[in-house]
Amino acid sequence: MSTGKLVRDKIPQIIKQNDGINPKVRILNNEEYYTELNKKLLEEVHEYLESQDVLELVDIYEVLLAILSYQEIDFPTFETLRQDKVHKRGAFVKRLYLESEKNK
Repeated sequence: MSTGKLVRDKIPQIIKQNDGINPKVRILNNEEYYTELNKKLLEEVHEYLESQDVLELVDIYEVLLAILSYQEIDFPTFETLRQDKVHKRGAFVKRLYLESEKNK
């Protein structure tokens, strides 16, 4: 297990049960927490890109929910923002790939 990173709430307990050791943990202040959430988001995205495992998407989603909570944005508000953006700019359903902004 690597050290020095944000982990899910039950990870210290799991480490203790599985390895018989008490991991050293501390509670992050708000600034540290937000910084570590952003690092965790990048970590999980990289893990997904490497593995293509849907469970990594679950981790990304969990981090996203934590970031929304930190920013005091509830999920219904976030979903409304998403739907508004889809209405104005579309989604990714048509698989469009912009090769150039000018058609030659």
